Amino acid sequence: MQLFKSREELRAWRNQQQGTLALVPTMGNLHEGHLKLVDLAQQHADQVVVSIFVNPMQFGANEDLDSYPRTLDADCQALAERGVNAVFAPQVSDVYPRGLDAQTSIEVPHTSDILCGASRPGHFRGVATVVAKLFNMVQPTLAIFGEKDYQQLQVIRLMTEDLSFPVEIMGMPTERADDGLALSSRNGYLSASERRLAPLIYQVLQGIAQAIQHDGVDPEQALATARIALQESGFRVDYLELKRQGDLLPATADDDQLVVLVAAYLGRTRLIDNLQFTRNG
Repeated sequence: MQLFKSREELRAWRNQQQGTLALVPTMGNLHEGHLKLVDLAQQHADQVVVSIFVNPMQFGANEDLDSYPRTLDADCQALAERGVNAVFAPQVSDVYPRGLDAQTSIEVPHTSDILCGASRPGHFRGVATVVAKLFNMVQPTLAIFGEKDYQQLQVIRLMTEDLSFPVEIMGMPTERADDGLALSSRNGYLSASERRLAPLIYQVLQGIAQAIQHDGVDPEQALATARIALQESGFRVDYLELKRQGDLLPATADDDQLVVLVAAYLGRTRLIDNLQFTRNG
């Protein structure tokens, strides 16, 4: 496995490669969910590149950019054991040579402004911009993203289509711990007691789907009951909403392909999750 820390090194290597190439973009501190993305990438491409870059453009002023865990050596060891061909771990100055204030940015309207976008203004501008830059630097055939960040996946799909990138976008179902908690680098922020409570967030999503799918409960009532359950258990709910799959428009009575999405704080840790289901499935 090769490690590249500059665009020039990466591009020189990329120009020598034949066949298909998959990109798995990450911010590092890799867990089994990331590694399952790598496994999927290897099934669909001749070469796999994993990018490791903690992107400052997608962090707000009071978010955890400085404390976000950076574990490059351990990440590279895990990726080498998984058979990855190359890791691209650029410096901020290489990705944003003129600085963040002077950086051209990409806006994906509507989908970027709701849910996490409403709570974290500018977050998806940073995501879309860095992914576009990675596409141009790595020049992948396809890119793999986890469905835990469902809104992010839709933003990237739209950006890729709107800007005519010749990149196939592939989503992978969320990897979960045995108790149902979605794997996330931020789970490491949870205390022992918070970690025991955290799986409730997925249980609540399952309850909403069950209520709407099989019990005939009005969606707004199901959501309201779930919000109360989370709050009474110690979560601070940022949002809990039912949307139409794909475009994330508000779900109507005529929509069958649904997704329920949640963001909630447990202590100081912000957890996100989602569950896709069919209303009449």
